[in-house]
Amino acid sequence: MTDVAEAGAAERRTALIVLLAGACIIGLAPILVRLADSGPAAIGFWRMVFALPLLLLLAQRESGGVGRAGPVLLLAGGAFALDLAFWHYGIALTSVAKATILSNLTPVIVTGVAWLVFRERIRPLFLAAVVLAVGGACIMTLARDPGLPGANPALGDAYSAMTAVWYALYFLAVQRARRTRGAAQVMFWSSLTAAPLLAAASGLLGERFMPATPGGWAACIALGVMHVTGQGSIAWALGRLPASVTSVVVLVQPVVAAILGWVLFGEVFGPGQMLGGVIALAGVILAQRAARPTDQPG
Repeated sequence: MTDVAEAGAAERRTALIVLLAGACIIGLAPILVRLADSGPAAIGFWRMVFALPLLLLLAQRESGGVGRAGPVLLLAGGAFALDLAFWHYGIALTSVAKATILSNLTPVIVTGVAWLVFRERIRPLFLAAVVLAVGGACIMTLARDPGLPGANPALGDAYSAMTAVWYALYFLAVQRARRTRGAAQVMFWSSLTAAPLLAAASGLLGERFMPATPGGWAACIALGVMHVTGQGSIAWALGRLPASVTSVVVLVQPVVAAILGWVLFGEVFGPGQMLGGVIALAGVILAQRAARPTDQPG
């Protein structure tokens, strides 16, 4: 019995490490989206296109091969397409700071749905950790100089807030799919579903579809690689951890994005950003402690 418990604890630690690594990789996304020079939905399409060959190779190596898409995988793909389109437009229309804050409200939504629908047990301490992590992310982002407010701040804010809803739905759908399907299979079918939806959205919105420069193409290719490694790691971890835990851990993304913005673009990284980053990471650690074995369906 002790050996089984130790094996479970070791698997949980491994899943947390993989999840943190994936979240750090995904932290590159805002930088790459800024460097890509096509339309917001089109950027999401190219991300899927460049990721699909790698995902196909990985899916073929899993038990059962690629398999077939089911309703849950189609739901995950549709939610992810909406997530990318809304978030990219949020970045284009409002400040990066506000877009980051609003899109990182996902943990609140995921935790609420996991509790109400999937009956995951949530400790009061875990809810406090969610508040701490989200608050830290908000402090870190608000402390940064937002610069220009954007072309349409009100609409951009609305798009960014909706991003949190779509990403929460994606999280929950992937967690459900991972009960019977491999991580690469889940990623392949959700990405294959999202790609045509993003292409259609780009066409309907009259966007510039093709990147205009070699740097734009490079950014799109990098987004594809990031999608496989970052989202793939998160999808793998979702099969081993409660959705409420994973949604809090990925709050390290804005910390990584802020650091890269400081290093690459000379954005000021002052005491406010440092304080917010420390608070967010403290919330992540507290959430992991609070969500140990009691976060099981009951």
